[in-house]
Amino acid sequence: MGFIQAFVGALSGTFADSWKDYYVPMERVPATAGVFRAVQKSVDGGRGANYKGSDNIITNGSKIIVPDGMALVTLQDGAITGFVAQPGGFIYSSSDPNSQSFLAGDGILSTLKQSWERFKFGGIPGAQQLAFYVNLKEIPNNRFGTQSEIYWDDAYLNAQVGAMTRGTYTLKIVDPILFLKNFVPVQYLTANAQPFDFGDMDNDAGEQLFNEVVASLSPAFSNYTNDPSKGNRITKIQGDQLGFAKSLSQAVEDAYQWRTDRGLEVVKVAIQAIEYDEDTKALLSDVKKADALSGARGNSFAQQAYARGAQAAGQNGGGMGMAFMGMGMNAAQGMMGATQQQPQPYTNPNLQFNQQQPQYQEQPVQQAAPAEDPYEKLMKLKQLLDAGVISQQEFDAAKAKTLGI
Repeated sequence: MGFIQAFVGALSGTFADSWKDYYVPMERVPATAGVFRAVQKSVDGGRGANYKGSDNIITNGSKIIVPDGMALVTLQDGAITGFVAQPGGFIYSSSDPNSQSFLAGDGILSTLKQSWERFKFGGIPGAQQLAFYVNLKEIPNNRFGTQSEIYWDDAYLNAQVGAMTRGTYTLKIVDPILFLKNFVPVQYLTANAQPFDFGDMDNDAGEQLFNEVVASLSPAFSNYTNDPSKGNRITKIQGDQLGFAKSLSQAVEDAYQWRTDRGLEVVKVAIQAIEYDEDTKALLSDVKKADALSGARGNSFAQQAYARGAQAAGQNGGGMGMAFMGMGMNAAQGMMGATQQQPQPYTNPNLQFNQQQPQYQEQPVQQAAPAEDPYEKLMKLKQLLDAGVISQQEFDAAKAKTLGI
């Protein structure tokens, strides 16, 4: 018992003349619907069409169309009796030995056959079946959003960061059999049932998916920003729909087994907004300044500052910049620090003290040198780099130490 393929592709005029009554997907189904009924369509001599209504019960000899991007599933008593994922026209037969219950075509998931063997009807199906279509296209406009900050460990910033975010994602039913058996509530798989619509606010199953996606956002951000192939940059997320979708899909699979248990997969993600918390904003600001020093614009700015400093030193009769030539990194930094220290009092080791004088004298308390601004210190280091006093590697190490990253 199963289906016999009558033609491939869309219904032609020849078949429209011979197929007076056949089943097609119900009309005006939203793009966010995952499962919906087959309805009977009647054709008169002038090829005008009308729909009998909501009856989705097919019997022996019924003719049915499977459009591209859809799968046909027949059920009896909640068990799957037939599956067709090949576009074309089919005849349902309860007696023809050439009929097949499973027609998946080429390019279908290898796991789909396993799902069929697992859930197919175990006995001999009756002559009356319920027919439903499953949407195999990308299902859009699935929204997500956080009401409070989510936190994750960021590899590039080397710190825990937090943000609130919102956006949309598209999902796809990659295994219709798993989807019907393990996720779709039974009220959507009865005669005259309403479509299973992910966008329906009263769909509790769709609401469950929303909650699971929100709960998976934190590990998804962590997956993305800690992936070396993405450059570990948080700023790339909003422009990388496919890359972040892969991270989110992996997160929901790890936590809720969307693909292996439900036959669902996140395909694309569009992040509409990310609002970082105050600590993360401050950290990103510091990193931007550090990045600017390493770029062409920062290099130009540093050269101008160095030229101005050299000119000022020449006017004052100083040659401090030339004194750094030929020194290593440690010596150069030491000399830079020395310029900020207070002069030490001179002591003569041969000086004889009068016996009536105290053997020790209290040294004047020296004031600590004011802390140097990290940005100014980096500018000085950049001047040394441009002058050839230190290497690029030494500059990068000093920059990371100064900024604490």
